[in-house]
Amino acid sequence: MLLNDYEKAVEIIKNSKKCIAFTGAGISVQSGIPPFRGKGGIWNKYDPKILDIDYFLENPKESWRKIKKIFYRYINKAEPNSAHFFLSKLEKKGFLKTVITQNIDGLHQKAGSINVIEFHGTAQKAVCMNCFEKYDISKISLDELPPICPKCWGLLKPDFVFFKEQIPKYALEQSLKHAQEADCVIIIGTSGEIMPASQIPVIAKQNNAKIIEINTEKTKYTETLSDILLKEKASLAGEKFLKYFE
Repeated sequence: MLLNDYEKAVEIIKNSKKCIAFTGAGISVQSGIPPFRGKGGIWNKYDPKILDIDYFLENPKESWRKIKKIFYRYINKAEPNSAHFFLSKLEKKGFLKTVITQNIDGLHQKAGSINVIEFHGTAQKAVCMNCFEKYDISKISLDELPPICPKCWGLLKPDFVFFKEQIPKYALEQSLKHAQEADCVIIIGTSGEIMPASQIPVIAKQNNAKIIEINTEKTKYTETLSDILLKEKASLAGEKFLKYFE
């Protein structure tokens, strides 16, 4: 495995036929969005039960109160950083086919990426638990909680995956398809702890894809999958990469 070899990483990306990116919370930390786990993580301050679907259905007002405080306080203020812009530029130049993200913040799209699979859904929409209508979160008032569906008066929930919920079928199927076809995967800001998302790079490696990992610390991917580890903050790595793709 090569360490901090940007030139080799660039060579792999430019020579690949189907390169994909797989991103996690670490790519958005420099945008002001804290990770769920680890130092400074959300679950160090709040009980994860607020995102348990059973708890949410039984205590929607309390769950929404915490969700609004935790998620929308950060996400509404967040802007993409150079790592998001790097992936957007790769797509525009034809080197990157898609981004598969575990994040719910919408920053990839805000940076200009078009082909984005939101594996765990998005905080940018709310879905009705009764009629399944979806709404842009910006069109829904969070002044009175829990928010109610304007169409059928059912309970609205953020349109991301809660504990005990299934991964959206389209996101799962498309992610597996891209992983099986990829010959290069750029991992950014994820340690590979969350199933089934963590298997995406594994599947790609089984099909002989090259793995470029960008993380501040070694992860479960580092010794078993990665061909190159760029041990940097995502935003710093993005800045360095952008110079190669101007």
